[in-house]
Amino acid sequence: MRILLVGEYSRLHNSLKEGLQTLGHEVTLIGSGDAFKNYPVDILLERGYEYGLLKKLKVGIYKLTKIDISAIALRRKFNKLKPQLQDYDVVQLINESSFKTTPKLELEIAEYLKKHNKKLFLLSCGTDVKSVGYIKTGNLPYSILTPMNEGKGTKSQYGYALKYTLEAYIKLHKQLLSIIDGVIATDLDYHLPYEGHDKYLGLIPNPINTDLIPYEGLNIIDKVIIFQGINRNNYFPKGQDIFSEALAIVKDKVPDKVEIISTENLPYKQYMNTYSRCHILLDQIYSLDQGYNALEAMARGKVVFTGAGEHFNKQYNLEDIVALDATPDAQKIAHDLIELINHPQRLIEISKNARQFIEDHHNYKKVAQQYLQTWT
Repeated sequence: MRILLVGEYSRLHNSLKEGLQTLGHEVTLIGSGDAFKNYPVDILLERGYEYGLLKKLKVGIYKLTKIDISAIALRRKFNKLKPQLQDYDVVQLINESSFKTTPKLELEIAEYLKKHNKKLFLLSCGTDVKSVGYIKTGNLPYSILTPMNEGKGTKSQYGYALKYTLEAYIKLHKQLLSIIDGVIATDLDYHLPYEGHDKYLGLIPNPINTDLIPYEGLNIIDKVIIFQGINRNNYFPKGQDIFSEALAIVKDKVPDKVEIISTENLPYKQYMNTYSRCHILLDQIYSLDQGYNALEAMARGKVVFTGAGEHFNKQYNLEDIVALDATPDAQKIAHDLIELINHPQRLIEISKNARQFIEDHHNYKKVAQQYLQTWT
C-alpha cells in the first residue's frame, strides 16, 4: 500500500513508518518538525513566523487585524505540495490539529486529503476535544489540568489543552469525525474518552523501533543516576515541579547515593544521548499511560516514573512492575526513589521487565501490523 502519515510530534509516525516499510509498504511522512524537537520528516511543511522578531511581527499583526500570517504562509506551502499528496491508499492524521495552525486550515487540509486519497484516519494522540472534554467531567482523580486548577503557572501554559474547549475547535472536531473513516487511540488517556463512539476503531499502542533502540541494562557501580528532562512549555502540566520537589527530598536524604541530571528543551537526538547514563528517568505525572519518551527509555532498560497505575496494569494484565506510577505526591515519589536507590537489585529487575513489556506490546513491526489490519 501507499501510505501518507501526516504530522509528527513524538516520533510515533517515524516508528510506524519504519515498521510499515519493513512489511513492504511505501510510506511518506509530512510534518512541521515540531519546533526545537526537530523530528525528521520526508516533506517539511513549516508554519513560519515561529521565532524571534518574525514571531513578534506575527503576534502584532494578529492583535491588530486578527489575521494569522503563519496560516497564510502554511496554506501557500500546502498548495504547492498538493500534487505530492494524492493517490494514497491510507492517509493518517496524527491529531485534530496536526500542524498546530487555525481550525479552518486544519479542516481545509483534511478535506483535501480525504477527497484525493482512498481512506482518511485520525489518531487521538495528544490533547483533543474528546480527551479534554473527558478530563473536565471529573471522572479521573487528576489530569493535566489539575495544576492549573491549583493555581500553578499561567493560563497560557495550558492553552494547548484549553483551546479544545473553544467553539472553533469543537466545530473542527465534529467536521473531522464526519469525514474520516475512523479514529484510533494511542494510549489509555485517549482510549477512555472514545470508548463507545461509532467512529472509534480501538487502541493501538505506540510503536517503538526496538531494532534501533538496543537494551542497555543497568550498570550501577556507585551512585544511582536520575534524569529529569524538562520542557519549559509544559513544566506544570507534566508535573515537573513535583518531580523537582521529590528530587530535593532525595538529595537531602541520600546525598551520597544519588546523582541527578536535569536538562531543559533539548532536541530529540540530544535528549536521547543525554539520558543514556541514567538508571531512573522521570517522565510525567498526570497521565494513565506512558508518553513516547517514557516508552523509548523503557526499551533501553531505564526505570521510568510515569503513568502506570490501576488502569494501565488492568489494560495489559500485568503482574510484574514495568514502570513506577508517578502520582502528584512529592513525598511518595521521593519515598519510591529512595527505596529503589537503597535496593538497586529492584532497579535491575524492573529494567528487564520494562524491555520485555516493550517487546510484547510496542514492537514497531507488531504495531504496524495492527494498523494495517485496522485500516483494511
